[in-house]
Amino acid sequence: MIFPNVAAMRAREWKDKSSYTYGLHGTPTTYQLEERLATLEGGLQCLLVPSGLAAIANVALALLRTGDEVLIPDNAYGPNKSLAEVELRHYGIRHVVYDPLDPADLEAKITSATKLVWLEAAGSVTLEFPDLIEQVRICRRHGVTTALDNTWGAGLAFAPFDLLGDGQLGVDISVHALTKYPSGGGDVLMGSITTRDQPLHLRIKLTHMRLGLGVGGNDVEAVLRSLPSVALRYHAHDAATRSLARWMKGQPGIAQVLHPALEDSPGHAHWKQLCGKSNGGTGAAAGLFSVVIDPRHGQQQIDAFCDGLRLFKIGYSWGGPMSLVVPYDLPSMRSGPSHHLKPGTVVRFSIGLEAVDDLRYDLAQSMARAFAVA
Repeated sequence: MIFPNVAAMRAREWKDKSSYTYGLHGTPTTYQLEERLATLEGGLQCLLVPSGLAAIANVALALLRTGDEVLIPDNAYGPNKSLAEVELRHYGIRHVVYDPLDPADLEAKITSATKLVWLEAAGSVTLEFPDLIEQVRICRRHGVTTALDNTWGAGLAFAPFDLLGDGQLGVDISVHALTKYPSGGGDVLMGSITTRDQPLHLRIKLTHMRLGLGVGGNDVEAVLRSLPSVALRYHAHDAATRSLARWMKGQPGIAQVLHPALEDSPGHAHWKQLCGKSNGGTGAAAGLFSVVIDPRHGQQQIDAFCDGLRLFKIGYSWGGPMSLVVPYDLPSMRSGPSHHLKPGTVVRFSIGLEAVDDLRYDLAQSMARAFAVA
């Protein structure tokens, strides 16, 4: 921003978006995307950051101090847990892992030192859907700030700031990896932090400023271009994913299929309560599902199955046009046993925008080759 004179420079204020001062503090382009994202998620304020993980780190560094405690669900996005285990520990901040499917476990682990509780719906990789409403109620009773990783819901599956539909109950903070559905192309890294409370927003924003977290204008432009089609794409991913998840339930060697819309998937009732009325009553869910492959198939066979897929590519992200697959070593990622999961190896699929019949054929041909000899 170039100022006409010194008086004008001194009069400018960036904290309330009433003017522009410096690129890191926002531009007309970034302000526009922030306002649209706030509207999408039902918030009042929004900040852009370079990635979803940067959003998580920004929130943690803004709200936590030495001696504080943060609670994280055991099925949280892995880098969130790593951030707490290593970086936050360096600052004398303690983290505690709780069972996302047991609200009583969450409540039992809240102490006077707990200043932040992370929530995730659905859980990373295994897609359990928690009782998010009860989790938020518990945190409200204890006066603890809640932050939701809402990348899966994308502001479309449910309203994070209005969980009951009456304006009475919601999370305090929603973070979102815009890399996924808002971008839609798998070619932009960006994240967002949305709030409804102005003092809380300002606290996070000042840390954002001190950390120098900025995003490129061309990347913002790309997300702005994609945002009008986000609902159309989200529901297309959803429909294809449910079709394939139901089909996988009947395939030999598949011990369990994990997708919140399936009745026997962990947390289905909570998904139905929160997301079931979306999308004209059919409910809404992201384009992810996971399977537990029967333990009689060894790691070599599972790797061969993933390698043998032709349309599915091997990669970690999701929300783009290309279908992806990743096998996971789940025990190394979790603090405790997952009693709701059947024995076996977890493989996650991100469903893109290819034809469902083609994806189904691809899965069938690779399973037939890799699992032919058990």
